Amino acid sequence: MRRIVVVGNGIAGLTACDSLRSAGFDGELTVVGAERHHPYSRPALSKALLHRDDGLTAHELPAPTHEATELLGVSAAGLDIDARVVRLDSGGELPYDGLVIASGSRARRLAPEPRPDGAPRELTLRTIEDAITLKQRVAGRPSVIVVGGGPLGMEVASGCLHVGCEVTLVSDAKPLANQLGDHLSALFTSAAIRRGLRLVSGGKARLIDSAAGTRVALADGTEMEADLVISAIGDEPNVDWLAGSGLLVDGSLRVDSRGRLRPDVVAAGDVAFFPTRRGMGRVPLWTSAIDQAKVAAVGLLKGDAAPEFDFQPYFWTEGFGLSLKSVGFTPVVGAPDFCEPGEDRESMLMRWENEDGSGTAAAVNYRIPIPKLRRLAGAGPGTLRPAAPVTI
Repeated sequence: MRRIVVVGNGIAGLTACDSLRSAGFDGELTVVGAERHHPYSRPALSKALLHRDDGLTAHELPAPTHEATELLGVSAAGLDIDARVVRLDSGGELPYDGLVIASGSRARRLAPEPRPDGAPRELTLRTIEDAITLKQRVAGRPSVIVVGGGPLGMEVASGCLHVGCEVTLVSDAKPLANQLGDHLSALFTSAAIRRGLRLVSGGKARLIDSAAGTRVALADGTEMEADLVISAIGDEPNVDWLAGSGLLVDGSLRVDSRGRLRPDVVAAGDVAFFPTRRGMGRVPLWTSAIDQAKVAAVGLLKGDAAPEFDFQPYFWTEGFGLSLKSVGFTPVVGAPDFCEPGEDRESMLMRWENEDGSGTAAAVNYRIPIPKLRRLAGAGPGTLRPAAPVTI
């Protein structure tokens, strides 16, 4: 294997390149990146974007050292797995001996088509360009509707509140409940309301045009209008370029425990479904993309001799004065089995024992190193004190 092509220049693609070099690959390495930027921290766009006045620098990562040929601003347009060729939207072709698919995902939209005047009906936050646009738009403190109660929607809503906007969050479920569970959802929701967030739940949202701009209409008949509508309703894997390749199963990329789709093709990051202790799933988390890419790179080079993927999710979010770090599978069910209060009312360390025998640990405004949080998640329930009552 002398020529490896990596499609995707995000954190999964970057990690794959570094891991290939670390594993001894010294051949020709080419990266195809749809964005015109070197890899950057996507989580920083929502976590630090609106909370800092130092410009847009928190997303920056160290310059790559893998010495790959980087084709930036170029997208993969097709794949011929028999000829081992990646076709580019520029018309060129890249032959390969090994292929890493790390093409990531894109933001889902409520209204894919723009307004008749060409203006977008909604803003999304996925790229640096999105972040710059959003930062510029909220500088004038417009009224804001955020559609989506997941981590991204909550982080964006918190940032808009921070700069002085009047913010309404529309969610068809309790914010963060689908991702974290009702207990942690209640902590964040209470903090958000105390800081002025208005919560609205009226079923599935859609966008409609009005003379003044875009309105948000809910399934229960509620209609709302604001100066700015931001949607954060999830993402869609970038697999369109793989149509006809034979790699998709029911429209998705499903890899094995070493990241392989076939001996010469692996996939990692937001684009891939992979086996976990809870079955096949796509886990669009920053650290998951890194862990997958490390395994997939070695799986491409060493096949069955490579170690298998053993996934322990790590997740963090910030907003409304709270910072959460969690290790283990979520959402968790019910109140924690263990709780250690921190230095103030909103600081605590918690652990849940899950039905499958695994543990999940979470720290809210609690200073604890990640390795220690991982150990807490893996500790047996008999070694821990019972949970103290938690006031929300």
